[in-house]
Amino acid sequence: MKFDHRESRLDFVKHRKKFFMFSAVFLLIGVILLSTLGLNLGIDFRSGTTVDVLAEDSVSEDEIASEFAEIGYEPDDIVLAGENNDIGRASFIGGLDQQESLEIQNHFEETYGNVPNVSTVTPIVGEELAMNAFISVLIASLGIILYVTIRFEFLYGISAIVALFHDALFILTIFSIVQMEVNIPFIAAVLTIIGYSINDTIVTFDRIRENMAKEKVVETFDQISAVVNKSLIQTLARSINTVLTVVFAAGALLLLGGEGLRVFSFALVVGLVAGTYSSLFIAAQLWAVLKSKQVKRRLEKERLEREAEEEASTT
Repeated sequence: MKFDHRESRLDFVKHRKKFFMFSAVFLLIGVILLSTLGLNLGIDFRSGTTVDVLAEDSVSEDEIASEFAEIGYEPDDIVLAGENNDIGRASFIGGLDQQESLEIQNHFEETYGNVPNVSTVTPIVGEELAMNAFISVLIASLGIILYVTIRFEFLYGISAIVALFHDALFILTIFSIVQMEVNIPFIAAVLTIIGYSINDTIVTFDRIRENMAKEKVVETFDQISAVVNKSLIQTLARSINTVLTVVFAAGALLLLGGEGLRVFSFALVVGLVAGTYSSLFIAAQLWAVLKSKQVKRRLEKERLEREAEEEASTT
């Protein structure tokens, strides 16, 4: 029995241009923000020094800042860590020399009885970390795209590529807006999102392929959109339930995980929403458009061949 998209109240393909326009406008804003505001890169990706102040009891950011001010230092950023917020992590963009590090260590050893841990990232190390992070994301993306292309077909691979770039740029746009620090946990979150997003996309593509195989003849965009719409409706509940389950877990980490997990969990929440949206409303819709053009070209080629054969037979 064939599915008629007119029988469904939910016609996602009908509104594909709205989805494309929303994403295009949002990502254009993202490109503008990234070229102007940029990202708040952490010390992981640029030179600097972090000082982990160890206290016996809970401390506050103001308390740590005032202790640094007593010896003439002003950290660029202070975050709290530890189960009871007994660790204050101060960051200095540009780095500290050996004498300055010793002065800070001596002061906080006298104040809290523990020698702070001081770690420095040089410009060369920062550049290497940034390059390695970029290469990691690129390799993961290319590997996933290759898998999708082999398992399905080239058009699925193209759609998946667009969806992955959409998700990555979406996350970067949000982080450019909120100016939250971009560090190594952020890269880990992006890699996690890439894997989750492509998994959701593959489930949708697999259902589209199954439903396409049931159609004897597919020659019009309406037929293709009916198949895609049917597939999206069949996978919609599964996608929503899955993303809500993971978002609840990531949200719990965001609220209760402390400062150390704040960037990772926030990137996860944003990426999960973007990944689900792109799987349902970008990748599948784009595939429908590309597939209809492919079918149109095939039919046009067959028509020209028939006309050529008829012309040859009459002469």
